[in-house]
Amino acid sequence: MSDETMVPYFWAEPAGGPSGRPGIVVVMEGGGMSQQLLRVCERLAAEGYTTIAPDLFARFGGSDNEAAMRDGHYGKLRHADGLADLAQCIARLRAAGATSVGITGFCMGGLYSYLAATRGLDVQAAVPFYGRLADVLGDPACPALIFFGGDDPYIPPADIETVRARHGDDVVVYDGADHGFMRDGSPSYHPTAAPDAWTRTLAFFGEHLT
Repeated sequence: MSDETMVPYFWAEPAGGPSGRPGIVVVMEGGGMSQQLLRVCERLAAEGYTTIAPDLFARFGGSDNEAAMRDGHYGKLRHADGLADLAQCIARLRAAGATSVGITGFCMGGLYSYLAATRGLDVQAAVPFYGRLADVLGDPACPALIFFGGDDPYIPPADIETVRARHGDDVVVYDGADHGFMRDGSPSYHPTAAPDAWTRTLAFFGEHLT
C-alpha cells in the first residue's frame, strides 16, 4: 500500500525495525493529535512495538484542537470513515512485517479501539481508554481491556455500569480518576491510576500480541 493513498500518520518503531514484531494502532482523542499521543507511541516503541497513530481529522483539514472543538469534528466523523482509516493503518503495519496487531486509544480513540474490536478489523487485542461505549456495545472478536475513570464527567456512572455488565472483569474503573487520567502533563493526569493502567496495558499486549 502506498503511503500517498493513506491517512496521515505518526510512526514509531523499536530498535531493530518493525519486521517480525507486533504492531499497535494508537488512536487520538476528540481534540485531535497531541504530544501526549505521540509520547504514548514512543513509549510503546521502546517496549518493542511498532506503532502508528493516524490523524482521523485529516478529512477536516488536519488536527487542530481549537478547530476540532469549535467545528465539532468528533461528531462529524462517521464511524465508517474512521474505521476505514484504521484498517489502512493495520494494513500498513502488516506490510511492515507486524506479526500481530493491537489497538489502543483515548476518549474518541477509546471508542474507535472498541469499534475496531467489535466490527471486524484485523486486531488481536484492544485496550480502550475512557470511550463512550454504552451505546455501541458489541462482542469483541479479540481480547479487550477497558479502562474508565470513576470521576469522569463525560461518561456517567450508569454508562460505565452498562459496559461492566456486558464485559465483566475486562473493565477496570479507577475511583477518583477523571476523564483523561492518562494525559501526562495535564490537570486530569492521575498519579496512581495512570501508571497502573500502563502496567496492565503492557502486560495485556504482552500476553495477546507476542
